This record gives sequence, structure tokens and C-alpha cells, in this order.
Amino acid sequence: MEERHVIITYRLDRATIQELCTQLEPGLMSAIRHPTGIPPQVQVLSVLHFLASGSFQTTVAIASGMSQPMFSNVLSRVLSALLKHMRSYIVFPQVEDLPTVKGDFYALGHIPNIIGATDGTHVALVPLHRSEQVYRNRKSYHSMNVQMVCLADQYISHVNAMFPGSVHGAYILRNSSILYVMGQLQRNRVWLLGDSGYPNLSWLLTPVRNTRTRVEERYNEAHGRTRRVIERTFGLLKARLRCLHMTGGSLFYSPKKVCRIIVACCMLHNDRCLFCRRMVQMAVLWQLWSLWTVKTRKQRKKK
Repeated sequence: MEERHVIITYRLDRATIQELCTQLEPGLMSAIRHPTGIPPQVQVLSVLHFLASGSFQTTVAIASGMSQPMFSNVLSRVLSALLKHMRSYIVFPQVEDLPTVKGDFYALGHIPNIIGATDGTHVALVPLHRSEQVYRNRKSYHSMNVQMVCLADQYISHVNAMFPGSVHGAYILRNSSILYVMGQLQRNRVWLLGDSGYPNLSWLLTPVRNTRTRVEERYNEAHGRTRRVIERTFGLLKARLRCLHMTGGSLFYSPKKVCRIIVACCMLHNDRCLFCRRMVQMAVLWQLWSLWTVKTRKQRKKK
């Protein structure tokens, strides 16, 4: 398979996939001892394909040469193996990283001492009937409300995927570990950027409401230019891993498993972050262009 097709199918380049298989292999080897054991490489590739495509389990299972129940077990096993390494994939900036992180953010909008942009995004799921209302968000569909913090290069430095869609982002922030982390960093005079839905906190900069002066307007403009990196991060994450996107349909899993899938996707997004993002962007654009070309040709034939 060509490298381009590897990236389109699995959203990672060949070298990164090999490293991932090597890292997860110890946690997946037990499956081989079973009479119908599946090699770790096949387990990892099938789960990557599932996360990238947003397809049904049955579709991915058939493509991987296994039954749907077998793939369901593989998915749980690979997620467990991957999440054991979460702390090495999703890392908040340390004190020694702050000068570089602040410099990268300053280049976006000329606001000094910024080390992250935060916001929430919704990931659709099919909820349990008894708790259906808790997961209905303000847009009237069921979801998990996922809070993230990203860096200027769209690296995800923090994720909290534990809250249902009806919960407000400000509540999630106040009940997140980021509250403690930023409290510890306050002596370094650093801030996060958030939108107007968040409260004013000592370490969180939000837009000025009802601006009265040109200075306040310029601040809001710079704030918007800088903070929009989190929106681009959401867009890229969901474009790469279609299981999180509405076009991939709702996730038919328990909220706990949906949370695990979301965190796993954030980890894969960060893996070889800059290189893979550029390659995936090129591959996705090529894929969209191909689909558009086919559609255009069909329309011309009809005429």
C-alpha cells in the first residue's frame, strides 16, 4: 500500500503505526494465545481504521477478517492498552516549556504569556434510555461535552471527556484538573484563553463584553485570532478521526467507553503531531478532491 493510502486509511504514517504496534504489543499479546488469536498488528490496524473512518463495527470487522463480536473485544483491548500510555501522549506544558509555548502563541495574535486555548466540543452518542435527558445538549442531540486545551501548533495538552452534553462548559472547567494545574503555574504569570461563556478567573482571559474603547476592541480582535486555534484543533481532530464527527453518526457505546474513545483519539492526534497533521491534511484534501471529481463527472454524464 502506498504511503498516501496508508495515511488516508489509518490517519498515521507507516513508521508511526509500526512504533505504535511495538508500544502496544505487550498489552495485546494475550489475545494471540487464544485459538482464534489475532496478531497485535492486525488489532491495532483494525482499531485505527475504525476510529479514522467512523464506520460500523461490522464493516471494519469484515474488512479485517474477523467477526463483529471479535472486533468489539479487540476495540476494548486496544483502547485499554493505548490509554495506559496517556500521560506520555497528552502532556501539559512544564515550566521549562513555557518560553517556547508563550512565543508560539504570541506569534498568533501578539498577546503575551499565553500557554493554551480552551473550549468545549460535542461528540454525539446514543445514550442509555434512563439518562437520556442528561446527554441532550443545547443543539438538541445527545453528546458528551468534551473540554480541551491546545497549544499554538494544535497539540492537545489537556482533555476532559467525562461530562454529558447538557453540562455547561464553565461547570466542566471548574471541576477539571486544569483548575489545579493553572493554580500551580500562576507564579509564572501565564494565562489560558477562553470564550465569553467562561467566567473571569485569575488565569483565564476572556473577551471584553460591550467594548467601549478602541483598545478593548483591539484586545478582542487579538484574543479571537489567538483563541481560534482551539476551533481549528477541533476541526482537524474530527476530520482525521471521523468517529468523533457527526457525519460518522453517533457512537453506540456506553458514556464510559465513548470517553475512552475520545481520549484515545486525542492521543493519536498528538502522536507525531506536526508531521502527521501536515501529511493527513494533504491526504484528506486529496481524498475530498477525488470525491468531488467523481461527483462532477457523474453530473456531467447525466447532462
